Amino acid sequence: ANLDPAQANAATRAAWDANARYWDEHMGEGNAFVETLIWPPTLRLLAPQPGRRILDIACGNGLYARKLAALGAHVLAFDFSPQMIEQAQARSSPDQPIEYRALDVTNEAALLSLAGAPFDAAICQMALFDIADIEPLMTALPRLLRPGAPFVCSIVHPCFNSIHVTHVAEREDRGGELITTYSLKVQAYMTPSTEPGAALAGQPEPHLYFHRSLSDLLGAAFRHGFMLDAFEERAFPADDTTGSNPLSWGATYSEFPPVIVMRLLPR
Repeated sequence: ANLDPAQANAATRAAWDANARYWDEHMGEGNAFVETLIWPPTLRLLAPQPGRRILDIACGNGLYARKLAALGAHVLAFDFSPQMIEQAQARSSPDQPIEYRALDVTNEAALLSLAGAPFDAAICQMALFDIADIEPLMTALPRLLRPGAPFVCSIVHPCFNSIHVTHVAEREDRGGELITTYSLKVQAYMTPSTEPGAALAGQPEPHLYFHRSLSDLLGAAFRHGFMLDAFEERAFPADDTTGSNPLSWGATYSEFPPVIVMRLLPR
């Protein structure tokens, strides 16, 4: 997709506004990716304590904000899709310590408007690859966090789970026994690219994926003073039973991690 960052950002917001209700209906309070791959290491790496102030970046329907609030954290959660924020507010009760805002993560000035008492932690779950320009976030975030406060984020693994990866099944006869092998075919990796895709089958509108190599992604964080403190590649276990399609992420792809969860610390 040959779009400048402003065009890509506008197209992304429009797509998520169009998909917000469908996303919320199908994601709800989590799915197998959330419960098996993302939330357990996030909880361990974040170690949230009651009363801590946590920033939830690109919060979607607020499912992680609600998980953190249930543990006693005070959460400021934002997303640039007003329709998604509406879904998040509808799912949350007024007595939960969550404040939702519609805010554009590609707008550095808007991010810095959140400055004040520094946050004790920040999360960004499965969203950095949906953001047209991550530089404003990496620039602003160290100024929003207290010294040493963790930034825990999860992403699709850009090596194994991207718009450039095809799931493959091959059957062969090995001495009279039919064997099916599941593998991945990777067509590109190093060059940043922007392509439309679907996070959930059947969503009303495709949205843009912003593919970045690990060097590009982590390099942006390192340039703005973050240190990588933890890095976990997350795969479904070999005995996983959540997936019905063998070409979907699940037991047949237990050797390939579709998700990375990492912790970055501001210097």
